[in-house]
Amino acid sequence: MKWDTKDINSWTAEKHPIGATIFEAGNAKEYKTGSWRSYRPVRDREKCTQCLICYMYCPDSSIPVENDEITQFDLDHCKGCGICAEECPVDAITMAEESSFAEKGEE
Repeated sequence: MKWDTKDINSWTAEKHPIGATIFEAGNAKEYKTGSWRSYRPVRDREKCTQCLICYMYCPDSSIPVENDEITQFDLDHCKGCGICAEECPVDAITMAEESSFAEKGEE
């Protein structure tokens, strides 16, 4: 359902409820929300057992899986929370400072 929001600035409390308003379901993929991240996940491919526990715990769906294997991290949406690293049973994921990648010119 798309909402008609052209007059949103004139909405009263009755029309615009307190709290966040989500106008369309599933719209997060349209916005790159990882740009304010301070830390990013780095996976050690040698240690990773492909158990997919990190995938199950990621609150941002930022761990794409293809053919039952992790491919990479979706850094456009990863917010650097570290839950994946915390939940990894073999410590295959570490959190690295985002600034270290900017210094190297990496994305």
